[in-house]
Order: sequence, then structure tokens, then C-alpha cells
Amino acid sequence: MVKLIYLVLDGVADRITDEKTSLELAHKPGLDSLARKAIGGVMYTVGKGYAPESDVAVLSILGYNPEKYYTGRGPLEALGAGIRIKEGYEVAFRANFATIDPKTLRIIDRRVARSLSTSEAKELAKALDGIDLELYNGYALVKSTIGHRAVVVIGSRTHRLSDNVDNSDPAYARKGKISIAVKHYEPYIKQVRPLDDTVEAKRTAELANTFTQKAIEILDRHPVNIEREKKGLLKANAILLRDAGGKLPKVKPIDKLFSKKFAAIVEMPVEKGIARLLEMNIVEVPPPSNDKARDYKIRLEATLKALRDNDVVYVHLKGPDEPGHDGSIEGKVKSIELIDKYYVEPLLENISLDEVAVLVTADHATPPSVKAHTDDPVPVILAYGRLEPDGLKAFTEKECYSKGRLGVIEHGYELLPRILRILDQVERT
Repeated sequence: MVKLIYLVLDGVADRITDEKTSLELAHKPGLDSLARKAIGGVMYTVGKGYAPESDVAVLSILGYNPEKYYTGRGPLEALGAGIRIKEGYEVAFRANFATIDPKTLRIIDRRVARSLSTSEAKELAKALDGIDLELYNGYALVKSTIGHRAVVVIGSRTHRLSDNVDNSDPAYARKGKISIAVKHYEPYIKQVRPLDDTVEAKRTAELANTFTQKAIEILDRHPVNIEREKKGLLKANAILLRDAGGKLPKVKPIDKLFSKKFAAIVEMPVEKGIARLLEMNIVEVPPPSNDKARDYKIRLEATLKALRDNDVVYVHLKGPDEPGHDGSIEGKVKSIELIDKYYVEPLLENISLDEVAVLVTADHATPPSVKAHTDDPVPVILAYGRLEPDGLKAFTEKECYSKGRLGVIEHGYELLPRILRILDQVERT
């Protein structure tokens, strides 16, 4: 039976209408070699009109319709950080440490200029973890994850809560349970608003706003921030909340859904949370560092190891997303080239495409011209020695769109069932 490596390059796509995309500008002989041996297409990872965050997109491209299964990012992020929330009495949020003017609540930088170390964030989170919110018998649990990222759980020991509340982070808006990037917004911390008239939603919003204010008071004078200020660095003196969720999705484990054994090599807490939820075999790797050659070597070794005992190995590499958010096309091109040099090319030296198929795509587009996720379709290639290639010249948005026989895949959750059917059919012939 053919095995499958499912490689997702976080935010690698740009707009297909861009004059030159990051994928077109990058020197990436490994990915382009795969494309020339592949069939291709493009995919809306959630659906046209949705500029998704990674969580809902990853759930979708692993075969689960978010409209049916998605319950909010917060619980998935919490699960990835090792927290299982108490349904009905706790609401989890994805959170960012941010830099603000504490007098006006104007946001100076939503991510502390990406300069906050994981060790600094852990110290700041400790100062907030377990604080008493002084109403509704409420409390907050705070756990930092990687860099500026964190999980905040708002809870009550005696009162029921609701996740039907808005974000305090103005850069994201709720569309049902799904959060979408906002192109233009006022750079001020928002009051968390209840999204219905229930007492539970009003209570949760009040607790979340109380937490936000208490966090600013504690963080602004924290020794970590005083030291950062002395060094001329931005303070991490606020926490922005988004993507509330009060329960985990009820899903069929992925092994049972597809009758295949899945492993996951993932870097970020939300992806780890999804892998845990779906009961994938998680191969632990250290968090991303500045040494990409080392990082990708570790992930390559983990991939090859996982391939021995699993049918499908899902690999999610973060690289291109951050420079896309920062508006740096040069940084995004460089990140693609590093993945190609230190992961893709060595991978192709260690596998045979006659025995192992390779599926490559993205979870969403993050064009540097927009500095945010967009709803643009992302390229898809499937390389396998027994498939007749489409004649693609390179792994780019335009090549996959114009020449790929997979065409336009309207929803991400349609991709994996279709790819596995194609491979099963080829194996039977």
C-alpha cells in the first residue's frame, strides 16, 4: 500500500493575481521537481469568502467540515497547551501578548514586534495564572506557548459561562464560530461584547473585560517589562483575546474516518491540539528556532521515522506565514527557500516516489501585500510515480491553477478524501 507524506507550508500562498508571488520568486528546486512529477490544482481551504485562521483551515484540510465540527480556536489551542476545559464553566481564548499605551488602550504592536522570548512570556504568564477576577466566583488560567502566543481560560467555580462573545483583539472578527482577519481596524483593545442576550454570555464578557484590565495593571509594571524597557524593547503589557470556545469538537478519530494510520509532525499549539483531538500519533519535535537548518533536519528525521509505522504522515511547517504577516516578500521568499533546501530536497533523496506519494499545499494564503490571511485559493500538488503528471513547470499558484487536472477544490475538507481515493484507485490498477 502506498504511503503518503502530507506537507503543509503555513501561509505559503499569495494572491494568484499578484504580478509575482513569493513561490514564483523563490529558488526551490525540490518543490519544483515535485511539481513536474505531479498532478495539481488549487483549493479554498475553508471556502470562498473565508480568510481563515490556521486552526479552522487545518481542521478542514484534514477532512472535517468546519461548519459541522468547529467549536472555536480557544479549546484547540488549550488542548495543544495541555489544558482540557470544563465545559459549561470555562471558556478558552487564543491570546497574544501585545504592546499598548495603558492610558488610552491604543495598540502599538499586536505581537510585541515578535521580540518576546518564550522564557519571558512564561514569566509574564505565571504572574497572571490563577488570578481572582473578583466577580461571579471567576478566575483566569494563563499559559504561554511559543513567543508572544498564549492561552487564556476564563472560568467560574459556580456560574455557567458562554463562548458566544466577541474578541478584544480588533484584528479578528467572529463569523459564527470562525474568526476571520479584518483588513482595516481601529488599533485599540476592544471591549469583549456578548453576542446574544443570555446571562451566560454577558457574564463571560464581563469576566473577560475584567481580566484584560487586571492583566494590563500587572504586566505594565512586571520586572520582565521593566527590564525590556531599559533595553529599549517594547513592553508586553497587555493580552489580546480572540476565538472563544467552550467545548471541544465531537469528531471521529482520523484513523477511523479514513481507515489509515496517521502521524503528525506539528510545531504550534493549535496544530498539536487538533492532532490530539483527532487521535493522530504525534511525533514530538522542539519548537521552531532561528536555526532553520537544524529545525528542518529534525523534522525530516521525524518524518522518515513516522513513515515506517504510519500510512499518512502530516507535516506542518510554519515558516512562510510570519514574513507574510510582516509584509516582507523578501523574508517570505527566503523562508520558502530554507524549507526547500533543508527539508524538501533531503526528503526526496531519502524516499522513492514509486513507494511514497507526496501531497503539498498550504493552510491559507498570507500575501505580503495584505499582511494578513486572505481567502485566496492555495496551490496543491500530488506527486507519485504511478500517476501521469500534469506538465506543471513549478510549484506556483498560477501553474497549479492553469494546468492542474484537480481543478478548483471548493472546500478544504474535500481534498484528503479525494487524494486518498486517487491513490487507492491507482493501487488497484
